[in-house]
Amino acid sequence: MVEGIIYRYRTGIAWRDLPGCFGPWQTVWKRHRRFSGDGTWDKIHSVLLAHADAAGLIDWEVSVDSTINRAHQHATNLPRDTGGPDELHESAHRAA
Repeated sequence: MVEGIIYRYRTGIAWRDLPGCFGPWQTVWKRHRRFSGDGTWDKIHSVLLAHADAAGLIDWEVSVDSTINRAHQHATNLPRDTGGPDELHESAHRAA
């Protein structure tokens, strides 16, 4: 099951496209969903980090640069006030 989940994330395929050698995709998906919901993945991640840190395998330095990433104005999920239908009519009159 875990190998099927890792394969799916590594390749970026849809769950339905998971090769049959990992078992039914529905079963693999259900196990992943259950592990995500009950915190199993978080526990595994914490243990792996603790072991790697104890072995000195993690470099905790962070590099930050001055790159600016901007989102397009329509990339937000927030509703915006367009002024209602009157604004559209007013803009049309100004354009003429």
